[in-house]
Amino acid sequence: MRAQYKPYKDLERGELVVSIPELIEACSYKVGYRTEKPTKSQIFNILEWLRNSDEGTHEGYSDETMIETTKTTRGMVVKVLNYNVYQDSSNYEHNDEKNDEKPTNDTMPKRQADTINKNVKKDIRIKEKELKTSRKRVYDEDSDSYILAKFFYKEILKNDPKRKEPNMQTWSDDIRKMIELDKRDKKEIGELMRWVQRDEFERANVLSPAKLRTRYTSLLLKMNSPRKSNVANFKPPVYERSTTTDEKCDEQHPEKFGNVRLFK
Repeated sequence: MRAQYKPYKDLERGELVVSIPELIEACSYKVGYRTEKPTKSQIFNILEWLRNSDEGTHEGYSDETMIETTKTTRGMVVKVLNYNVYQDSSNYEHNDEKNDEKPTNDTMPKRQADTINKNVKKDIRIKEKELKTSRKRVYDEDSDSYILAKFFYKEILKNDPKRKEPNMQTWSDDIRKMIELDKRDKKEIGELMRWVQRDEFERANVLSPAKLRTRYTSLLLKMNSPRKSNVANFKPPVYERSTTTDEKCDEQHPEKFGNVRLFK
């Protein structure tokens, strides 16, 4: 319908410029309130079918293609072959509309159904693959991940005896990721769990392996860098007896100053 019926600018009779997004919008349809649109793959399949030999029942065009396409910077130039034949009304005077409509109505829905079925089967295979890969692991109680999860929970109970027991399978999976994906040492993980629950600040902030994994590096640095004791570096001040006049006043008037000695 959009093809030029006469030459216009760079387009010849029977040609038009179109893009894939335009074809997708033109082929969209409504299902209730929802708009269904074909995919790019479906549009490419349709274009490929139109570029191949005509598979219709009309013997006159059994070896001819329906369109030719050329890519340009503006989009895709589509040339409708036999445009003059299609647009000449005299060619339709002796045609039986019923015979012309029947092959079209029978052929096109079959092609559309085949394409849809292929896409549905492809979507099912993709979903089955995703379901298979996302299936959760089950950790035995004697596995390293599960043992560390139980150990961390016991350390938390020391600070919060009424803490509800978490999902140990989820905790075990997070610990497994630390070991396998982050390449963390199991012994180091256990030491960090113990230290976290003994630190006055971190004991209330890190209450799960997921949180521990997120802050692992910063917590490890903090654990390995203990604070220096102020008492160890404390140097007592040196006092000297004051010889100012205030001291003499102090000795001369004890009832006013009391038993006080001045130092500097």
